[in-house]
Amino acid sequence: MRFKYIFIPAVILLFQGLESCSKSSNSYGSGSTTPPVDSTFSLVVDSHFGSVITYAGGKTLYFFSLDADGNSACTGACLTTWPAVYVANSKFGAGLTASDFATITRSDGTKQTTYKGWPLYTFSGDAAAGQIKGDGVEGIWFVAKPDYTVMMAQTQLVGADGISYDSTYKPNTGQTFYMTDDHGVTLYSFAHDKANTNTFTKSDFSNDGTFPIVQLTGVQSVPSVLNASDFGSITVFTKPQLTYKGWPIYRFGADSMTRGSTKGVSFGVPGIWPVKDQFSPAATP
Repeated sequence: MRFKYIFIPAVILLFQGLESCSKSSNSYGSGSTTPPVDSTFSLVVDSHFGSVITYAGGKTLYFFSLDADGNSACTGACLTTWPAVYVANSKFGAGLTASDFATITRSDGTKQTTYKGWPLYTFSGDAAAGQIKGDGVEGIWFVAKPDYTVMMAQTQLVGADGISYDSTYKPNTGQTFYMTDDHGVTLYSFAHDKANTNTFTKSDFSNDGTFPIVQLTGVQSVPSVLNASDFGSITVFTKPQLTYKGWPIYRFGADSMTRGSTKGVSFGVPGIWPVKDQFSPAATP
């Protein structure tokens, strides 16, 4: 069963006018006219979410699943609800690494700060420092954390053949919700694998360059739409491989570790290397 969008009526109103663009002349995100008093990005510990990235004295930051390729898909009215964050001459608190932060130029010409390639936003519904009311909105907004092992993206699947595919791997347009690593690189499974059994990788790893196994023994944090208990690990010829619902997990070599690239969906017969979401069925023995 593929992911089906569940819309929350109260939230839909927040996104009306998403298609309209509005330019901002300031450098600190739409809706802000002055630099934040505190330009420090910090980690705080929340009782539910664990380590969370904040800035400007405690404002919670968020990732947007539609930003799979590293560019901001939040424009126009979206920015009223989710102001884009840009801080020049940033400072970084304990537990954060400056090299994980970068700056992009948005389509409207303004700048935005990113973390591990994910553009950063605040949520207008967070009235006070420390509030985290934006996580899970529309199933595509997630609180920014430094320890996600996987993330969720939503984009048009485009195979290595240049053809656009839908979530059933038929030539068609339409966004698909799917799992990536923490830097937005697409993760795949192999349709011929069995539960906790890798049937693709050769013992000498001579084909590992085609679909490299994800060499992890488990996960730290996962987005709130996923369940950490669905992840595990197997040993493949002495090397660990991450599993999800029993499916061994791979990257695609031709994606070249490029975030948002989904070339693997067309490899061989489309659908033989599917992406995964929270509704993906468990692998069978």
